[in-house]
Amino acid sequence: MRAAIALTFLLLAAWGVLRAQRPFKQYQAQEYEDFPLPPDWNTKTEWTRARLHYPSVYANRRYGLDLNWTIDYPRSDRHLLEGVRRLTRIDTRSVEQIVDLDGTDDVYNWPMMYAVEVGHWALPDDQAAQLRDFLLRGGFLMVDDFHGDEPYHRVDSEWQVFNASMHKVFPDRTIDDLENSNPIFHTIYDLDERFQVAGWQWYRSGRTYEAGETGKTPHWRAIYDDKGRVMVAICHNMDLGDAWEWSDDPRYPEKWASLAYRIAMNYFIYDLTH
Repeated sequence: MRAAIALTFLLLAAWGVLRAQRPFKQYQAQEYEDFPLPPDWNTKTEWTRARLHYPSVYANRRYGLDLNWTIDYPRSDRHLLEGVRRLTRIDTRSVEQIVDLDGTDDVYNWPMMYAVEVGHWALPDDQAAQLRDFLLRGGFLMVDDFHGDEPYHRVDSEWQVFNASMHKVFPDRTIDDLENSNPIFHTIYDLDERFQVAGWQWYRSGRTYEAGETGKTPHWRAIYDDKGRVMVAICHNMDLGDAWEWSDDPRYPEKWASLAYRIAMNYFIYDLTH
């Protein structure tokens, strides 16, 4: 009898979790409007990559909305997830999931989050606390597309802005460079030889870097938990999001797109196995 009652409670709990999982929704983006949905957008799968909806230090003037978190969305997300389907055995749909640090339990349904342009985010204390809880429970955050580490015209650098919010999340943990031997670079592909992945701005400027001299060197960094697991993977002075976004355009160099995809596959598999 007790076993039957316990099983009933377990089934009800599982049903409640599934009910709490928010359905897919397409949001207003800064760069794209009415982007077509792939045919599998509503398919039930085991995994998808979540994109973090965060508040930023300024709002977009065109719409009067805070859209910095949507840079490259959703074209970059859709291209990347098609790559996951081709290059791994992860059962994923071809659309992303937008998540919020809003105090609800929804964020815990999505083990891997991506945040773009974090040189402009501004996490309030409550969101920083929930992100800390998410990561310490086993979650994984990948951040990308921010550049430079010196102030510019008396304005804080993107690294300083990123670090101000990240320090709220983990005031007692350091940000360290990832060693080439770290398993995150060897889960599928061996990526000892990495290089700066330039954004689309390269096509206009001819530069692989942004933010002047301090943006020239790519940094692969991390924050670890107490067991040595990478919780936060930090891609600084590079633009993997643009590489996924423009990977189908012959004007964008294949070598950059290829590395961006391989990095993503390694990070996703690392998260699922560590």
